[in-house]
Amino acid sequence: MRDVNIQNDRMRFRKNIERIGQIIAYEISKELHYEHIDVTTPLGVADCNVPNDSIVVGAILRAALPLHQGVLDYFDDAENAFVSAYRKYDEDFNFDIHIEYIASPTLDDKTLILCDPMLATGGSMQLAYEALLTKGTPHKVHIISIIASREAIEYLEENMPEDTTLWVGAVDSYLDQHKYIVPGLGDAGDLAFGEKE
Repeated sequence: MRDVNIQNDRMRFRKNIERIGQIIAYEISKELHYEHIDVTTPLGVADCNVPNDSIVVGAILRAALPLHQGVLDYFDDAENAFVSAYRKYDEDFNFDIHIEYIASPTLDDKTLILCDPMLATGGSMQLAYEALLTKGTPHKVHIISIIASREAIEYLEENMPEDTTLWVGAVDSYLDQHKYIVPGLGDAGDLAFGEKE
């Protein structure tokens, strides 16, 4: 995914992000609560172990949409939440993070899986989570990312609920002067969907 040659193919880039979402969703499924139920088959009754968590999959728009889809491929009955969080830069390349849009079901007592492919500072993730708290308080939070900086991981450990689990494909060592992850992979939203103005 980091390879600039692969990044020239948007569909392949998106599919790779989806696959990571599927893989991490499988790993998260091992952490869920399960119950035994009797299931009627054509030939009898089977005792099955099925998850009983109510899951909400949240995406930070727009970069997280392929990752979100990968998680939904695994948790096909999950509810969905969407939050727009973006950096607004000034002339000196300093930025504030803005939240403009939230769409979510109630989160009370549910398992929230928040997706964002890149965790640079952790600020967008924390603000998105706080915005979603207007829709209720989940009993468990999972954060999924493809690449995170060490700074973001430390920030989220300090600023997210204690029972939050962070799932990351790779951890890069530092951020540049513009707070971009190095070596990172570039702007995941632009690579997946095209450049924005």
